[in-house]
Amino acid sequence: MELWRQIFIHGMNVFNVLIVSYFFIGNGVYTLLMVLSLATVWLYNRRLAYQDMDEIRESSVTPPVTIVIPAWNEEQIILETTRSTLQTDYPELEVVVVDDGSNDATLSRLIEQFQLVKMDLIYRPQIPTQPVRGFYMNPDLPNLLVVSKENGGKPDALNVGINVCRTPYFCTLDSDSILERDALLRLMRPVIHSPVNTVASGGIVRVMNGCQIRDGRVTRVALPKSLLERFQVVEYLRSFLFGRTGWDLLGGTLIVSGAFAIFHRETVVEAGGFAHDTVTEDMDLVVQLHHWAALHKRRIRMSFTSDPVCWTECPATLKMLGKQRRRWQLGLCQTLWKHSDMLFNRKYGMVGNFSFPFHLYVEALGAVVEFMGYFMVPLAIIFGMVPAMLYLLFVLLSLAYGGLLSIGAVLLEELTYRRYPSYRDLATLLWFAFIENLGYRQLVLYYRFEGVVRFLTGAWHWEKVTHVGVTQ
Repeated sequence: MELWRQIFIHGMNVFNVLIVSYFFIGNGVYTLLMVLSLATVWLYNRRLAYQDMDEIRESSVTPPVTIVIPAWNEEQIILETTRSTLQTDYPELEVVVVDDGSNDATLSRLIEQFQLVKMDLIYRPQIPTQPVRGFYMNPDLPNLLVVSKENGGKPDALNVGINVCRTPYFCTLDSDSILERDALLRLMRPVIHSPVNTVASGGIVRVMNGCQIRDGRVTRVALPKSLLERFQVVEYLRSFLFGRTGWDLLGGTLIVSGAFAIFHRETVVEAGGFAHDTVTEDMDLVVQLHHWAALHKRRIRMSFTSDPVCWTECPATLKMLGKQRRRWQLGLCQTLWKHSDMLFNRKYGMVGNFSFPFHLYVEALGAVVEFMGYFMVPLAIIFGMVPAMLYLLFVLLSLAYGGLLSIGAVLLEELTYRRYPSYRDLATLLWFAFIENLGYRQLVLYYRFEGVVRFLTGAWHWEKVTHVGVTQ
């Protein structure tokens, strides 16, 4: 009995060290990212005031772009997304919608709405994919191409889009998303300013639930009515304005959201395209591009720009939110495991020495450490290993700091972009930022923990998130 008691005490001491280190490492890095993001966004917006979109639009060096939209069973939203994309303000633009073997009316609605006819096109794939069934076009809409293919998953559909792409750059866009008219012009600025090194460029993704949509455009920005969706508005602001901006400045970008991102086509083809062995193909591609750059001794840049806006539909139910967050966590673990040779590998620079270890310990393993902490620390208090008052202070400090990060993201949005113009919306966002850590964080943590469990047990299947069509 004494032996088991000693083992338990030793295990609890080790776990307490993990909890404390997780708290200080995670919050320390988040603080660094917040400070860097505040300075970066402020300076960026000052420069933005002197930039004219007409210069980019009319410049001879602005490269043509193909927007690739993968779709599977998206009959509720695909028409709005396609209409919105065709209205994008960009000088040389092609739109490719890839129907990944849908068994609903996705393809038929596209054919009917845009009066498409089946065409015979020369197709020479550079990336292996499932067979293509046919190509559909309208002579009066020469910049729209709809491709029908056998079902092979989202990465396979994206690879078909890359294969038919005829432009030096392509933009990935989720089928539940809507672009602002000048979003692509803004997203291409890093490419135009540094065309040799920039191989990827990501933009901010915002929640469109609650917004007014007309003719494929967000005509009025408003907050959603449900508590679940409002929490996600705050979460998206924090993730993009602080997380992505800070990592971009440090040169440690590991994630470029595939919901809205630009990639250099030739580089992606050389890197092998989107892989099928993870459920987060966008993150996997970014990490694979770092591999490619190290192998070819190329200096590359993957940028994040905080003002090109892509509006997306966030999950409206707990069931769909769970599916989304389990998939994100599973994909994170898959990607980190697949590319584990990058961990503390000097040839990957900031990514290998700092960004990769952080994502492994805080974002991946941290889900397990924090989740178990809600059960293990109370046990330590019961057995007298941790003073109850010390634990209470630690919890309050953790909650307060989490709220500070979220409130900071909301205030940064208000001081710079002001997408939510009313003071009532601002007050609502600040309130939800304050209470986010009192229930919603624990809910998402549970889904993340489930994602880690699925990774460890080999349950690596894709969970489809059903969209309700808030754009209608």
